[in-house]
Amino acid sequence: MPPTTPRRSRPQAPLFTVTADALVAADFRPRASRRPPGPYRRLLSVPGARGFTAGNLIARLPMGMFSVSAVVMIAGTRGSYALAGAVTATGLAATALVAPWTARLVDRYGQARVAVPATLFAALGSLLLVLCVRSGAPDWTLFAAYAATATTPNTGGMARARWSHLLKGDAGALHTANSFEQATDELCYMLGPVLAAFLCTSLFPEAGTLVGVFLLVTGILLFAAQRATEPPARPRPAAKAPFRAPGIPPLLAMCLATGAVFGAMEVVTIAFADAQGHRSAAGAVLALQAAGSCAAGLLYGALKPSGSAAARLPWCVAAMTALMTLPLLAASRTGSLPLLALTLLAAGMATAPTMVTTMTLVQHRTPEGRLNEGMTLAVTGLLGGIACGSAAGGWTVEHVSPTAGFGVPVTAAALALTLALLSLPRRSRPAGARA
Repeated sequence: MPPTTPRRSRPQAPLFTVTADALVAADFRPRASRRPPGPYRRLLSVPGARGFTAGNLIARLPMGMFSVSAVVMIAGTRGSYALAGAVTATGLAATALVAPWTARLVDRYGQARVAVPATLFAALGSLLLVLCVRSGAPDWTLFAAYAATATTPNTGGMARARWSHLLKGDAGALHTANSFEQATDELCYMLGPVLAAFLCTSLFPEAGTLVGVFLLVTGILLFAAQRATEPPARPRPAAKAPFRAPGIPPLLAMCLATGAVFGAMEVVTIAFADAQGHRSAAGAVLALQAAGSCAAGLLYGALKPSGSAAARLPWCVAAMTALMTLPLLAASRTGSLPLLALTLLAAGMATAPTMVTTMTLVQHRTPEGRLNEGMTLAVTGLLGGIACGSAAGGWTVEHVSPTAGFGVPVTAAALALTLALLSLPRRSRPAGARA
C-alpha cells in the first residue's frame, strides 16, 4: 500500500493565482472579529454577574404583580374596591416605614443573611392574606397580613449595590449597569401587572399572589446563593445615616416629586380611558409608557454621556417635564386614546434617564457601607410620591375632569425640575469632588 500523504495544513499566507488577465488572491487565514463587544455584553461578562442577575430578575418580577393581584383577589371576593385599595395602601405605607430598616440590616449583616429570612417573612404575609381572603376572615386581618409583606427586601437596590462593588472605579461601566437595572425595573413593572391580571382572571383570584410568592422566594434564594459577588458587610459602619449625608435630602425630595409623576399618570390614564369607554385598554396604554422608558434606559446605558451626573440631572428632568406636556395636549386637543398612547410612549423615554442619573447620584453621595440603605430611601421616596400623585390625580379627575388630570404629572415634573436645579453643586465646590 502506498504511503498515505499527510493532510496539508491550511496555508498561513494568501494564495495568488492568475486567471486570464486578472491576479486573484485567496486569503484562508481566520479573520478576527473587528467588532468589539457591546457595553451590555461586557457588563454581563463580569464574573458572577449573570448568576445574580438571573436570580434578581426572577425575584423582581413579582414586584409588579402583588398590588394588582391583591386588588383583584380582594375586590373579587369581598366586592369592594375601596377595601382592596385601602389594604394595598396600608402595605405601601408599611413598606415605606420598614424598607429602610431592612436595608440597614442588609448593609450591616450582608445580603444573604438578611434578605432570605426577610423574604420568607414577607412570603408568609402574602400566604396569610390568601388564607384570610379564602376563609372569609374579618377585614382587619387583611390589613395585618398585607402589612407583613413590608419586609420584602429592595431587590433592585441589592443588585445595584453588587454592581457598585464589582465595578468600583469604572464610572462608565457603572453608568451602563444603572441603566440596565432601570430598564429591568421598567420591564418588570410592565410585565408584572399583565401576568397578574392573566393569572387571576384565567385561573382563580388567588393565582397571581401564589405565583408571585413562588417567584419571589425562588429568585431571592438564587440571588443570595451568589456569594462571590456579594458586597462585604459593615457590622459597625462609621459613616452617618444617608439621610443626613450632604446632597441626599434634595435627591430624596426630587424622588418624591418624580414618584408623583408616575402615580398621577397611572390614575389619570385609567380614568381617561374609562371616560372614552375603553377602560380595558388602559393597561396596554400604560405599558407603552413603560416600554418607552425601558428602551430609553437601554439606549442611555449604551451611550457615554459627558459631564458629571449632577450636571446632567437638570437636563434629564427638563426633558421629562417637556415630554409630560404631550399627553396633556393630546387629551385636551384631540381626546384620542390612540394618540394619547403614542404621547405616553414618547413621555416614557425621558423617565429612565432621569431615574438612572438620580440613582447614580444617590450611589455617589451615600456614605460608604450604607449603600443599600441610601438607595432604599430613594425607592421609599418614589413610593411616597406615587401615593401622593395617585391621590392628587384621583381628586382632580373626580372634581374637575380626566383631561385636567394630566396637568398633575406636568406640575409634579416641574416641581422635580425645580428641586433638581436647587441640588446643583455650588461653583465653589472643588473640581475633584465627586458628583
